[in-house]
Amino acid sequence: MTQVLSERPPAAGVAPLALRRARLPRWAPLLAGVLSLAAAGLLALLLGWGLVATVVVAALLFLVGLPLWSRAVEGSRPAKDRLVTALVWSSLGIALIPLVSMLWKVVQVGAPQIDARFLTWSMRNVVGEPGGIYHAIIGTLLITLTATVISVPVGLLAAIYLVEYGGTSRLASSIRFLVDVMTGIPSIVAGLFAYALFSLLLGPGTQLALGGGIALSLLMVPIVVRSTEEMLKLVPDELREAAYALGVPRWRAIVKVVLPTALGGIVTGVTLAIARVIGETAPLLIICGSTDSTNFNIFGGQMASIPVFIYSSYTQPGTQPEISQGMAWGAAFVLVVIVMALNLAARLVGRLLAPRRQR
Repeated sequence: MTQVLSERPPAAGVAPLALRRARLPRWAPLLAGVLSLAAAGLLALLLGWGLVATVVVAALLFLVGLPLWSRAVEGSRPAKDRLVTALVWSSLGIALIPLVSMLWKVVQVGAPQIDARFLTWSMRNVVGEPGGIYHAIIGTLLITLTATVISVPVGLLAAIYLVEYGGTSRLASSIRFLVDVMTGIPSIVAGLFAYALFSLLLGPGTQLALGGGIALSLLMVPIVVRSTEEMLKLVPDELREAAYALGVPRWRAIVKVVLPTALGGIVTGVTLAIARVIGETAPLLIICGSTDSTNFNIFGGQMASIPVFIYSSYTQPGTQPEISQGMAWGAAFVLVVIVMALNLAARLVGRLLAPRRQR
């Protein structure tokens, strides 16, 4: 027998409970921003403020006006949420100001310097006219490649030990501590270490690209170790246990199961480590020196690099500072493009090599 329940009328004097509160429309933040900017612009016209003061006042009016509007309509909790959201977006905007301004300056001044001559000529026997940075590009690529060849195997094997073999042992904890310490080492200390090492081996005053590669590898190894360690930790233990259940040795399970699964993240971490050290100036200035010629030998002679070229061209412009400083901005533009290309390549490789998820 089915019993039908009739709706009971609310008791006298008791207000019905509202399940939904009034909410501001989606365009409310936009309207609040426009009104804040208009009010700040009006004050700027009356008081003669500049652009920075106008933007600051508009941001303050927005941070105060939107939460008050939300509190009057939605209540205290949504108002707090909108206030925190506005603070987060404001902090993001403040953080982007120096980055965007720097990129704008580099593009504005450096991009007009780029042409075929600038990218294919060196500074050898160039007097009184713009030269090129071909020798610096070759030097940067060779030194960075040397650092990558040194640091990637060391960092990869160290991370494999920490995750697959070391665990929580005392040696693994000591290695993690040393890696954290190396992460904070100033770059000039790495350059001094490489200079002292080759001065002891080959004599005082030795400058060569191999030393620059070793100096940069000291900065790359901690990044490679940490990124690889985190990627290996993300590999599910079920994959390892399945391989062990089939009688696969541990080393073969690492090579055939663990590393391919984490390959995308490992390659991304290595690429970001390269992008991190490719712009270092102090260690290369100490151990690699500077030259106007193209040098393809990493085992002998001074070798130019883009960061050192920028530093030398801007601090020692010579008799025609406008030409040298313009070339410095052009080299900075090339370096920024290389770093951005490496970051985009890291994202692309990480996405392509990421394991496919079945739905």
